[in-house]
Amino acid sequence: MLPSNRQSRQSRNDDENHANEPMPSSSAIENLQPTNNTGGRLHNWQATKTTVKERLSFLFNNEILSDVHFIVGKDANQQVIPAHKFVLSVGSAVFDAMFNGVLATKSEEVELPDVEPAAFLLLLKFLYSDEVRIGPESVMTTLYTAKKYAVAALEEHCVEFLKVNLGTDNAFLLLTQARLFDEPQLAALCLEMIDKNTTDALNAEGFTDIDQDTLNAVLERDTLRIREAKIFAAVLRWSEAECIRRQLPVTPSNQRMVLGRAFHAIRFPLMSVEEFAMGPAQSGLLDDREIVQLILYFTVNPKPNVGFLDTPRCCMTGKELTVNRFSQTESRWRNVGTL
Repeated sequence: MLPSNRQSRQSRNDDENHANEPMPSSSAIENLQPTNNTGGRLHNWQATKTTVKERLSFLFNNEILSDVHFIVGKDANQQVIPAHKFVLSVGSAVFDAMFNGVLATKSEEVELPDVEPAAFLLLLKFLYSDEVRIGPESVMTTLYTAKKYAVAALEEHCVEFLKVNLGTDNAFLLLTQARLFDEPQLAALCLEMIDKNTTDALNAEGFTDIDQDTLNAVLERDTLRIREAKIFAAVLRWSEAECIRRQLPVTPSNQRMVLGRAFHAIRFPLMSVEEFAMGPAQSGLLDDREIVQLILYFTVNPKPNVGFLDTPRCCMTGKELTVNRFSQTESRWRNVGTL
């Protein structure tokens, strides 16, 4: 928020001071309470604001001139937030329809049980002042709220924040959210990160939390850079977690059931016979016929049809090797050019 050029003339009233304080952290936003100022308590506050931005910023989360109250969240997290229909209507087509459309609400209270108070306050802060205060703990709820109320500029800020903070440790989590919120550009970046760093991404804690559709989308890719045996091990971990989520006993039959079509996206023919014998063949997920068919695939020609893809993934063929880029390393630095 821009500071006032006439701060020396501002009132010492505590209710006014909140307008010139920095935006609190996302965790603190939930505890914000609206100011209870009235025109009678704060005389001529307009004279202390020199710009439109300062005047609108002052009205953020302020009872002064408010003509609508949002009851945001539910249960213990519920919060009543004052707002101004005009400000919201010029910043959001959804709010414009809500307050000025054919089916406009006449009530001075609007319930929003599906919105987080912290995210709604961040949305209002943006509409009143153009300020963006996004953090890791608030970005997804803010993105949801920005999409819900068609505030495209704030949505773009959220997506950009996610792009900047994308890594192997959260690639699967963000991919799930990108698919949920229909953000194809972010989803493509997540998939690219997973392709290039497949092992690290699969070993991240968030992998076992993804939904089945996201798992299918990843397993169907030809560009994963990892041995198929490691993919199978990761899929086993996911199926165990999914059984627990569904409150099912963790058994081979239940694991295969929760995997659904993702099980047939595992490319068993890409494994070596040793990898297959030590892992999938002993897992209990394959039936006897499938095991025999795959053993035949590894040992005879022509290859039988086994019902699993044998299309190579990226460049992962043959044995996995460790390669040293340099045969030796000099023990001194060399300077090239002039200093």
